[in-house]
Order: sequence, then structure tokens, then C-alpha cells
Amino acid sequence: MTVTGGVLQAVPALPSAADTAVRLLARGDDEPPVTLLRDPAREAARRELSKQMYHENDPSWLQRALEAFWDWVDDLLGAASTATPGGALGLVVIVVAALAVGAALWWRLGIPRRRPVTAPALFDDRPRSAAEHRAAAEAHAAQGHWNQAVQERMRAVVRALEERALLDPRPGRTADEAAAEAGRALPAHGDRLRTAARDFDDVTYGGRTASEDTYRGLAALDGDLERAKPALAGSGGAHPDARQGAAG
Repeated sequence: MTVTGGVLQAVPALPSAADTAVRLLARGDDEPPVTLLRDPAREAARRELSKQMYHENDPSWLQRALEAFWDWVDDLLGAASTATPGGALGLVVIVVAALAVGAALWWRLGIPRRRPVTAPALFDDRPRSAAEHRAAAEAHAAQGHWNQAVQERMRAVVRALEERALLDPRPGRTADEAAAEAGRALPAHGDRLRTAARDFDDVTYGGRTASEDTYRGLAALDGDLERAKPALAGSGGAHPDARQGAAG
């Protein structure tokens, strides 16, 4: 290695762009400097750095997206903690309180479901007798399927009233309509009939879960209605065929 004019002459091999730059610096003091154009040098550096060997360890697009997301969350929480009384601790308290309120509402109200504007018909297209509905209800109850048991027992109640001519057989009748009509013929049981219809709607359309007590109460109502005497037409607006049905 020799030195001319105080400038290093011999250097190790370097990549093309850097090698050119070193050679230019290595010129003697008696030679005029050569000026490289800025754009070609920048382009050469860009081509060199675009090679795959320099990007083998770069993060994937998913990693970059996650890092950007967490940076955004960090900035958001930082801004919120600054604006919240008590700083970060106050923000944590507010979040925990909100979660507790949400959990309490979910536990109390259950999963919200939209009830239909018009309740579907109580019965399906295949007519069955009250005895058949009672047998189906008892079969479901024996297996602990209380929702289905409540549904079938309510159908048995309404079908039995139709069989006694206390209700006119009418396709498309809802549980609420049946309870209101039966309550006029059997006013002493009106409140229990409306409660039974509400229980039927809750488990059928409201997403609620029936209990054994709900079913047992409905079964007791079914038995009481079997023994009940309808009100006279002049004393409460009984069904026109009530007395004939009761006698039969």
C-alpha cells in the first residue's frame, strides 16, 4: 500500500458504486476532482438496496399491519388516559366498570333477540288432539326438555278448550289471542291463561329458557281448566256454546 500526496491509493474491493467513489477520492492533489452526478449515484444505491439479499429478514405485511394497529391502539389509549381523570388508572377503572355493567345486563336479560311483529300461529299444519299434545309434553318433560314441554302443554290447553267448544277452532290463532278469548269464557283463570301465553311466547320467540316450575305450573293450569265451569253468558260474556260444551 502506497501513499501519494497523502492520499490512500490501494483499497480493498468494494461494490461498484462505492468503489467508484473511493477511486475518485484517491486521485492525487495535482489532479482536478471529478464530480459525480447526484441522480445516477442515487439510482445506483437504490438498485443495490433493492436486491433480495437485503430484505430476507424484513417483517411480513401481516406483521407490519399488526404493528401499525398496536401503535394506533397505544396512541388511542395514551390520549384517553391523558383526558381521563386519574390518568391510566382512571381509564382502567372505567373500562372494568363498563365490562361489569355489560356482563350484568347480559346475565340478567340473556341474548337479545328480535320478537316478530306478528306472532306465528300456535299450531302447525298437522292437527292433533289435546291428548296427543299432552303426551308429547310429558315425553319432553321426562327428558328435561322444558321449552318443548311448555310449548306442547300450551297447545294442549288451547286444543282442550276448542274440544269443549269454549273456543272456536280457528287456524292461525296465536297464544295471546287464545288466552284472551278463553279468559272471557273462564274469567277466574284469565290471569293464569295470560301468564301461560307469555311463557309460551318467551320460550318460542323470545329466546328464553323454560324451567321445570314453568312447566309444572302450566300442567296444573291444564288440569284446573279441565274441571272449570264456564261463566254464564249473562254474567261475563261466555262463549255461546259454552254451556253445551260443558255439558258434553
